[in-house]
Amino acid sequence: MWWINIIALIIALAGIIGCFLPVIPGPPLSWLSLLLLYFFGNGEMSLKFLLIWLGITIVVTILDYVVPSYFTRVTGGSKAAGRGSLVGLLAGLIFFPPWGMIAGAFLGALLAEVLINRSAIADSVKPALGSFAGFFFGTFLKLVASGLMFWYMFKFWN
Repeated sequence: MWWINIIALIIALAGIIGCFLPVIPGPPLSWLSLLLLYFFGNGEMSLKFLLIWLGITIVVTILDYVVPSYFTRVTGGSKAAGRGSLVGLLAGLIFFPPWGMIAGAFLGALLAEVLINRSAIADSVKPALGSFAGFFFGTFLKLVASGLMFWYMFKFWN
């Protein structure tokens, strides 16, 4: 069933691309390629392996939304800045994908620090940059997970 392998490859490549384009769910698509090979492949993949990767996929996908807020807090931002980062990230995803996610997380943290905590703009830049760094760390996590699933897809290739 060579066509199953081609479909799995296309889905896995879309998963890798989705690590960089927020409108495409990268790790879930990568996992879907493994699921396809599990059901229609040569039977070498175990259910335990597939479920472990499902857990990793869920965790990485959730962390991608939480990490920018966490990095904002680690770099000295307040709870308001952390929440602002998350709200900005989600608003940017909805209204201006894909770049709106990056800018939204940064601006959300910056504006929350300035408007809610009455911090000076100069003091608010560090937490906002933390949010920016958190976005890239989340992207890195997604890329590692999707890349490993891509590699495993070839390992279980018929």
